[in-house]
Amino acid sequence: MSRIVRAAAVLGTVALCASLAACSSGGGGGNLASVNGQTITHADFDRRLEASPNAKQVLNQMVQQKLIDEYAQDKHVDITQAQIDKREAEIRAKYPPGQFDQIVKQQGLTEQEVQNILRQQLVLEQAVAPQVHVSDADVKNYFLKNHATFDKPEQVRARHILVADPQTAAIVLAKLKAGGSWDASKEKGGELGFFGKGQMVPAFQDAAFAAKVGAIVGPVKSPFGYHIIQVEEKKPPTTASFASVKDQIKTQLTQQQEGQAVPVFLQGLRTAATITVYDDRYKDLFPPPSPAAAAATTAPAPPPATTAPTPAPSGT
Repeated sequence: MSRIVRAAAVLGTVALCASLAACSSGGGGGNLASVNGQTITHADFDRRLEASPNAKQVLNQMVQQKLIDEYAQDKHVDITQAQIDKREAEIRAKYPPGQFDQIVKQQGLTEQEVQNILRQQLVLEQAVAPQVHVSDADVKNYFLKNHATFDKPEQVRARHILVADPQTAAIVLAKLKAGGSWDASKEKGGELGFFGKGQMVPAFQDAAFAAKVGAIVGPVKSPFGYHIIQVEEKKPPTTASFASVKDQIKTQLTQQQEGQAVPVFLQGLRTAATITVYDDRYKDLFPPPSPAAAAATTAPAPPPATTAPTPAPSGT
Protein backbone atom coordinates (compact mmCIF):
# COMPACT_ATOMS: atom_id res chain seq x y z
CA MET A 1 0.00 0.00 0.00
CA SER A 2 1.45 3.34 -0.99
CA ARG A 3 1.98 6.12 1.52
CA ILE A 4 -0.64 8.24 -0.16
CA VAL A 5 -3.25 5.50 0.06
CA ARG A 6 -2.30 4.81 3.67
CA ALA A 7 -2.60 8.50 4.44
CA ALA A 8 -6.01 8.76 2.79
CA ALA A 9 -7.24 5.75 4.76
CA VAL A 10 -5.97 7.16 8.02
CA LEU A 11 -7.45 10.56 7.27
CA GLY A 12 -10.84 8.97 6.75
CA THR A 13 -10.74 6.95 9.96
CA VAL A 14 -9.46 9.76 12.10
CA ALA A 15 -11.99 12.17 10.62
CA LEU A 16 -14.74 9.83 11.76
CA CYS A 17 -13.12 9.62 15.16
CA ALA A 18 -12.79 13.37 15.42
CA SER A 19 -16.36 13.99 14.33
CA LEU A 20 -17.85 11.54 16.83
CA ALA A 21 -15.65 12.79 19.63
CA ALA A 22 -16.63 16.36 18.86
CA CYS A 23 -20.30 15.45 18.93
CA SER A 24 -19.89 13.66 22.23
CA SER A 25 -18.03 16.47 23.93
CA GLY A 26 -19.09 19.62 22.12
CA GLY A 27 -22.41 20.30 23.74
CA GLY A 28 -22.64 18.20 26.89
CA GLY A 29 -26.26 18.32 28.03
CA GLY A 30 -29.10 20.31 26.60
CA ASN A 31 -30.59 20.32 23.15
CA LEU A 32 -28.80 19.84 19.88
CA ALA A 33 -31.63 20.77 17.49
CA SER A 34 -35.38 21.04 17.18
CA VAL A 35 -37.81 19.93 14.48
CA ASN A 36 -41.13 21.77 14.51
CA GLY A 37 -40.63 22.38 18.20
CA GLN A 38 -39.65 18.77 18.97
CA THR A 39 -36.15 18.72 20.46
CA ILE A 40 -33.23 16.43 19.75
CA THR A 41 -31.02 16.34 22.81
CA HIS A 42 -27.27 15.90 22.96
CA ALA A 43 -27.80 12.84 25.13
CA ASP A 44 -30.06 11.14 22.57
CA PHE A 45 -27.66 12.00 19.78
CA ASP A 46 -24.68 10.65 21.73
CA ARG A 47 -26.51 7.40 22.48
CA ARG A 48 -27.30 6.94 18.80
CA LEU A 49 -23.66 7.53 17.87
CA GLU A 50 -22.37 5.17 20.51
CA ALA A 51 -24.74 2.43 19.33
CA SER A 52 -23.75 2.80 15.68
CA PRO A 53 -21.49 0.25 13.95
CA ASN A 54 -18.82 2.94 13.65
CA ALA A 55 -18.47 3.36 17.40
CA LYS A 56 -16.19 0.33 17.84
CA GLN A 57 -14.02 1.48 14.96
CA VAL A 58 -13.69 4.91 16.54
CA LEU A 59 -12.81 3.55 19.98
CA ASN A 60 -10.31 1.17 18.45
CA GLN A 61 -8.65 4.05 16.58
CA MET A 62 -8.54 6.25 19.67
CA VAL A 63 -6.86 3.49 21.70
CA GLN A 64 -4.33 2.98 18.91
CA GLN A 65 -3.53 6.69 18.87
CA LYS A 66 -2.90 6.65 22.62
CA LEU A 67 -0.61 3.64 22.31
CA ILE A 68 1.45 5.23 19.54
CA ASP A 69 1.79 8.50 21.47
CA GLU A 70 2.87 6.66 24.62
CA TYR A 71 5.39 4.60 22.66
CA ALA A 72 6.90 7.73 21.13
CA GLN A 73 7.17 9.33 24.56
CA ASP A 74 8.64 6.26 26.26
CA LYS A 75 11.16 5.58 23.50
CA HIS A 76 12.01 9.25 22.97
CA VAL A 77 11.05 9.12 19.30
CA ASP A 78 11.50 12.71 18.18
CA ILE A 79 9.63 13.61 15.00
CA THR A 80 10.58 17.09 13.85
CA GLN A 81 8.26 19.61 12.24
CA ALA A 82 10.50 19.51 9.17
CA GLN A 83 9.85 15.77 8.80
CA ILE A 84 6.10 16.28 9.07
CA ASP A 85 6.13 19.13 6.57
CA LYS A 86 8.20 17.06 4.14
CA ARG A 87 5.78 14.13 4.34
CA GLU A 88 2.78 16.39 3.84
CA ALA A 89 4.44 18.00 0.83
CA GLU A 90 5.08 14.53 -0.66
CA ILE A 91 1.42 13.61 -0.25
CA ARG A 92 0.14 16.90 -1.65
CA ALA A 93 2.35 16.43 -4.72
CA LYS A 94 0.44 13.24 -5.58
CA TYR A 95 -2.82 15.17 -5.98
CA PRO A 96 -3.89 17.80 -8.51
CA PRO A 97 -3.63 21.34 -7.08
CA GLY A 98 -6.23 21.96 -4.40
CA GLN A 99 -7.58 18.40 -4.25
CA PHE A 100 -5.77 17.41 -1.06
CA ASP A 101 -7.18 20.45 0.76
CA GLN A 102 -10.63 19.56 -0.54
CA ILE A 103 -10.34 16.01 0.83
CA VAL A 104 -9.17 17.30 4.20
CA LYS A 105 -12.09 19.74 4.30
CA GLN A 106 -14.57 17.00 3.40
CA GLN A 107 -13.20 14.87 6.23
CA GLY A 108 -13.70 17.74 8.67
CA LEU A 109 -10.04 17.82 9.66
CA THR A 110 -7.92 20.78 10.65
CA GLU A 111 -4.37 21.21 9.42
CA GLN A 112 -3.14 20.41 12.93
CA GLU A 113 -5.06 17.13 12.93
CA VAL A 114 -3.54 16.22 9.57
CA GLN A 115 -0.07 16.88 10.94
CA ASN A 116 -0.80 14.78 14.03
CA ILE A 117 -1.78 11.88 11.78
CA LEU A 118 1.40 12.24 9.75
CA ARG A 119 3.49 12.41 12.93
CA GLN A 120 2.04 9.09 14.07
CA GLN A 121 2.79 7.55 10.68
CA LEU A 122 6.41 8.66 11.00
CA VAL A 123 6.59 7.22 14.52
CA LEU A 124 5.36 3.86 13.23
CA GLU A 125 7.88 3.87 10.39
CA GLN A 126 10.72 4.48 12.83
CA ALA A 127 9.38 1.81 15.18
CA VAL A 128 9.39 -0.94 12.57
CA ALA A 129 12.54 0.22 10.77
CA PRO A 130 14.72 -2.50 12.40
CA GLN A 131 12.46 -5.15 10.82
CA VAL A 132 12.60 -3.59 7.34
CA HIS A 133 15.52 -4.72 5.18
CA VAL A 134 15.53 -4.17 1.42
CA SER A 135 18.88 -4.97 -0.17
CA ASP A 136 20.13 -4.03 -3.64
CA ALA A 137 19.80 -7.71 -4.52
CA ASP A 138 16.13 -7.65 -3.49
CA VAL A 139 15.52 -4.63 -5.71
CA LYS A 140 17.36 -6.16 -8.68
CA ASN A 141 15.49 -9.46 -8.30
CA TYR A 142 12.13 -7.69 -8.23
CA PHE A 143 13.02 -5.72 -11.37
CA LEU A 144 14.03 -8.85 -13.27
CA LYS A 145 10.76 -10.58 -12.39
CA ASN A 146 8.50 -7.57 -13.00
CA HIS A 147 10.35 -5.38 -15.50
CA ALA A 148 7.46 -5.37 -17.98
CA THR A 149 5.25 -3.53 -15.50
CA PHE A 150 7.65 -0.57 -15.61
CA ASP A 151 7.78 -0.33 -19.42
CA LYS A 152 5.67 2.38 -21.04
CA PRO A 153 3.69 1.73 -24.23
CA GLU A 154 3.32 4.14 -27.12
CA GLN A 155 1.12 7.11 -26.20
CA VAL A 156 -0.68 9.89 -28.05
CA ARG A 157 -1.79 13.30 -26.83
CA ALA A 158 -4.82 14.57 -28.72
CA ARG A 159 -7.84 16.82 -28.57
CA HIS A 160 -11.19 16.43 -30.23
CA ILE A 161 -14.57 17.94 -30.99
CA LEU A 162 -17.57 15.64 -30.71
CA VAL A 163 -20.77 16.33 -32.65
CA ALA A 164 -23.96 14.37 -33.20
CA ASP A 165 -24.13 13.99 -37.00
CA PRO A 166 -21.76 13.71 -39.98
CA GLN A 167 -23.02 16.90 -41.65
CA THR A 168 -22.04 19.04 -38.63
CA ALA A 169 -18.76 17.16 -38.35
CA ALA A 170 -17.91 17.97 -41.97
CA ILE A 171 -18.60 21.68 -41.40
CA VAL A 172 -16.46 21.73 -38.23
CA LEU A 173 -13.63 19.90 -40.01
CA ALA A 174 -13.65 22.37 -42.88
CA LYS A 175 -13.55 25.35 -40.52
CA LEU A 176 -10.66 23.90 -38.52
CA LYS A 177 -8.62 23.11 -41.60
CA ALA A 178 -9.22 26.69 -42.73
CA GLY A 179 -7.63 27.96 -39.52
CA GLY A 180 -10.61 27.99 -37.20
CA SER A 181 -10.34 27.82 -33.43
CA TRP A 182 -10.85 24.82 -31.15
CA ASP A 183 -12.40 27.08 -28.49
CA ALA A 184 -15.90 26.04 -29.53
CA SER A 185 -15.27 22.58 -28.13
CA LYS A 186 -15.71 21.61 -24.51
CA GLU A 187 -13.40 22.37 -21.58
CA LYS A 188 -9.73 22.91 -22.46
CA GLY A 189 -10.52 22.80 -26.18
CA GLY A 190 -11.36 19.10 -26.03
CA GLU A 191 -7.97 18.17 -24.58
CA LEU A 192 -7.68 14.46 -23.77
CA GLY A 193 -4.11 14.36 -22.52
CA PHE A 194 -1.91 11.32 -23.19
CA PHE A 195 -3.52 7.94 -23.71
CA GLY A 196 -2.34 4.51 -24.77
CA LYS A 197 -3.90 1.77 -26.82
CA GLY A 198 -6.92 0.21 -25.18
CA GLN A 199 -8.01 3.43 -23.44
CA MET A 200 -10.24 4.77 -26.22
CA VAL A 201 -12.90 3.15 -28.38
CA PRO A 202 -11.27 1.31 -31.33
CA ALA A 203 -12.25 3.71 -34.13
CA PHE A 204 -11.02 6.77 -32.21
CA GLN A 205 -7.84 4.97 -31.15
CA ASP A 206 -6.99 3.78 -34.67
CA ALA A 207 -7.45 7.25 -36.15
CA ALA A 208 -5.39 8.98 -33.47
CA PHE A 209 -2.46 6.57 -33.59
CA ALA A 210 -2.42 6.57 -37.40
CA ALA A 211 -2.41 10.37 -37.73
CA LYS A 212 0.75 12.46 -37.90
CA VAL A 213 1.48 15.04 -35.21
CA GLY A 214 -0.43 18.22 -35.98
CA ALA A 215 -2.80 16.54 -38.41
CA ILE A 216 -6.55 17.10 -38.15
CA VAL A 217 -8.52 13.99 -39.04
CA GLY A 218 -12.15 12.98 -39.18
CA PRO A 219 -15.01 12.67 -39.03
CA VAL A 220 -14.46 9.50 -36.99
CA LYS A 221 -17.62 7.67 -36.05
CA SER A 222 -17.88 6.10 -32.59
CA PRO A 223 -20.74 5.03 -30.31
CA PHE A 224 -20.66 8.59 -28.92
CA GLY A 225 -21.06 10.45 -32.19
CA TYR A 226 -18.64 11.96 -34.72
CA HIS A 227 -15.15 13.12 -33.72
CA ILE A 228 -12.79 15.62 -35.25
CA ILE A 229 -9.34 14.79 -33.89
CA GLN A 230 -6.04 16.63 -33.77
CA VAL A 231 -2.92 14.77 -32.65
CA GLU A 232 -0.67 17.12 -30.69
CA GLU A 233 2.16 14.88 -29.53
CA LYS A 234 3.34 11.27 -29.60
CA LYS A 235 5.55 9.32 -27.22
CA PRO A 236 7.25 6.17 -28.50
CA PRO A 237 7.23 3.05 -26.33
CA THR A 238 10.04 2.93 -23.79
CA THR A 239 11.68 0.06 -21.95
CA ALA A 240 12.47 0.89 -18.34
CA SER A 241 16.08 0.62 -17.25
CA PHE A 242 17.01 -0.62 -13.81
CA ALA A 243 18.60 2.72 -12.96
CA SER A 244 15.42 4.62 -13.83
CA VAL A 245 13.17 2.58 -11.51
CA LYS A 246 15.56 1.42 -8.80
CA ASP A 247 14.46 4.00 -6.25
CA GLN A 248 10.79 3.42 -7.05
CA ILE A 249 11.15 -0.34 -6.50
CA LYS A 250 13.07 0.12 -3.26
CA THR A 251 10.34 2.42 -1.95
CA GLN A 252 7.68 -0.08 -3.00
CA LEU A 253 9.41 -3.03 -1.30
CA THR A 254 10.07 -0.97 1.81
CA GLN A 255 6.41 -0.06 2.04
CA GLN A 256 5.42 -3.70 1.58
CA GLN A 257 7.59 -4.71 4.52
CA GLU A 258 6.32 -1.82 6.60
CA GLY A 259 2.76 -2.88 5.80
CA GLN A 260 3.51 -6.33 7.19
CA ALA A 261 5.43 -5.11 10.23
CA VAL A 262 3.13 -2.31 11.46
CA PRO A 263 0.11 -4.50 12.38
CA VAL A 264 2.40 -6.86 14.29
CA PHE A 265 3.98 -3.93 16.10
CA LEU A 266 0.61 -2.42 17.02
CA GLN A 267 -0.65 -5.77 18.26
CA GLY A 268 2.43 -5.97 20.47
CA LEU A 269 1.64 -2.57 21.95
CA ARG A 270 -1.92 -3.68 22.68
CA THR A 271 -0.87 -6.95 24.24
CA ALA A 272 1.60 -5.20 26.53
CA ALA A 273 -0.84 -2.45 27.49
CA THR A 274 -3.47 -2.40 30.22
CA ILE A 275 -6.67 -1.49 28.42
CA THR A 276 -9.76 -1.29 30.58
CA VAL A 277 -13.15 -0.89 28.90
CA TYR A 278 -15.92 0.29 31.20
CA ASP A 279 -18.77 -0.05 28.72
CA ASP A 280 -19.97 -3.63 28.19
CA ARG A 281 -20.82 -2.87 24.57
CA TYR A 282 -17.14 -2.55 23.71
CA LYS A 283 -15.48 -5.09 25.99
CA ASP A 284 -14.97 -7.58 23.15
CA LEU A 285 -12.71 -5.07 21.41
CA PHE A 286 -9.84 -5.56 23.84
CA PRO A 287 -10.01 -9.02 25.44
CA PRO A 288 -7.31 -9.77 28.00
CA PRO A 289 -4.26 -11.40 26.37
CA SER A 290 -3.81 -15.12 26.69
CA PRO A 291 -0.87 -16.32 28.84
CA ALA A 292 0.97 -17.39 25.70
CA ALA A 293 0.52 -13.98 24.08
CA ALA A 294 1.61 -12.20 27.24
CA ALA A 295 4.72 -14.36 27.45
CA ALA A 296 5.52 -13.64 23.80
CA THR A 297 5.76 -9.92 24.50
CA THR A 298 8.63 -10.52 26.91
CA ALA A 299 10.44 -13.09 24.77
CA PRO A 300 13.47 -12.03 22.71
CA ALA A 301 12.53 -10.81 19.25
CA PRO A 302 13.44 -13.14 16.35
CA PRO A 303 16.23 -12.06 14.01
CA PRO A 304 15.02 -9.82 11.17
CA ALA A 305 14.19 -11.46 7.87
CA THR A 306 16.78 -11.06 5.14
CA THR A 307 14.84 -12.46 2.20
CA ALA A 308 13.06 -10.30 -0.29
CA PRO A 309 9.28 -9.95 -0.02
CA THR A 310 7.15 -11.80 -2.52
CA PRO A 311 6.87 -9.63 -5.64
CA ALA A 312 3.50 -8.04 -6.22
CA PRO A 313 1.45 -9.41 -9.12
CA SER A 314 2.15 -7.83 -12.46
CA GLY A 315 0.32 -4.55 -12.98
CA THR A 316 -0.04 -3.63 -9.28
